[in-house]
Amino acid sequence: MTDFATATEPLRRELVAYSYRMLGSWADAEDAVQDALVRAWRAWDKFEQRSSVRTWLYRITTNVSLTALEGRTRRALPSALSTTDQVGEWVEPYAATRDDVRLALVAGLQMLPPTQRAVWLLREVLAFPAAEVGEMLDLSVAAVKSSLQRARAQLKEADLQPDDIVEPDAAEARRFLDAYVTAFQNAEVDVLVEVLRSDIKLEILPGRRWYDGLTECVPIFQAAMGEPGDWRMTPTTANGQPAAIAYLKGKPYGLAVLDARHDGIAAITVFDAPALVERFS
Repeated sequence: MTDFATATEPLRRELVAYSYRMLGSWADAEDAVQDALVRAWRAWDKFEQRSSVRTWLYRITTNVSLTALEGRTRRALPSALSTTDQVGEWVEPYAATRDDVRLALVAGLQMLPPTQRAVWLLREVLAFPAAEVGEMLDLSVAAVKSSLQRARAQLKEADLQPDDIVEPDAAEARRFLDAYVTAFQNAEVDVLVEVLRSDIKLEILPGRRWYDGLTECVPIFQAAMGEPGDWRMTPTTANGQPAAIAYLKGKPYGLAVLDARHDGIAAITVFDAPALVERFS
């Protein structure tokens, strides 16, 4: 039998990505996967290989993630909130190039009931057969199919998978990110305005700050830019989207993640979180 580390280590990254989409937090996902791997290690001698190691680990990780969600208020982005919503923490950015971890999609997944969320991810993203998903979640195949249909309907209504997304390595995305970086480093708001859509949304975390449309967003950008040289930015990728690591007056500030579409930037999510600078550098 293959030793535990050899069998499980190649799967760690995809397990973290899966748990991140379940929990909306990179740190919580790391903890959940570590817990899952400890449980798997303890049970390794009893693993009878009636399923693949990958399926077995996903079952354990799913159970750990579902337990982590019990009693927790949901994570969100400001644009998804009403004034009465209770939010424990905000959806966090994730250092990944995959488009199925886009910020809006991960935030949208948090609106689904946890089991429905797991079904959608396991079936739609990871392509596990319905029977295997049922075994992982102790559901009948009929219940899996029903949960998947409900999840699909809710996500479709929220329009979380638009077909005009630009991949972060595409020329358009690089041009938009270059404009964002140049505008802030040189304090030239007009450079940024040229690549913004008229329905641009700006979200600033932590907090409940959300701005909608050029009329609201441009003054916020202009005030934030300050003087030429106040900002220094480094291009990167987060959540499968173009992003910029930001330093303000020489000190780590956080991260800006762009929602790039063919006709311009549709949304910008700014994380005022200096700890993210080290994580994404």
